[in-house]
Amino acid sequence: MILSLFRRDRRGDTISALYGMIVAQARLPCFYRDYAVPDTVNGRFDLIVLHLALALGRLMPDAELKALGQGVFDQFCVDMDSNLREMGISDVKVAKEMRRMGEAYYGRARAYDAALAASDGGQGLVEALSRNIYSGAPPDTAVVRRLAAYMQEAVVGLRTQPSADLAAGTIGFPDPGAIPPRQDKS
Repeated sequence: MILSLFRRDRRGDTISALYGMIVAQARLPCFYRDYAVPDTVNGRFDLIVLHLALALGRLMPDAELKALGQGVFDQFCVDMDSNLREMGISDVKVAKEMRRMGEAYYGRARAYDAALAASDGGQGLVEALSRNIYSGAPPDTAVVRRLAAYMQEAVVGLRTQPSADLAAGTIGFPDPGAIPPRQDKS
């Protein structure tokens, strides 16, 4: 019985690996340098949410990966709770902030899903990114269009990733530096 405390949890390792890859992708300097995402607590949170939404958009519809997707989301919640406490947020305020973060995640995920599914040439996605990543004031539309192109490429790539690879704890995103800058069409 006591030995069970020392056994490795393979599912937990897989969840941690997937979540770690999501966070690592969101922290790539290219997003803050070339895509002009604000290098702030909110900017970093928004990029984690963006990548989490992309990943869960692949994991959750797959019956074999749905529990894994839920585990990744739960890991996100644990991570955000821990970060709030590290930043000195009081125990009383943590619950309120976690609720706010959950609402932010679900609102953004719905907006991104709807925009990615729309047949409007990506305009809805550009608007959603302008509103969420750039707080309604993007540096220029070309940057937002480039981020939209990155997301669209990520969705295509995630769809083609084998379920077995995802179940083994490997998720891949495109190289954001390889997405060519877009011409401003405004």
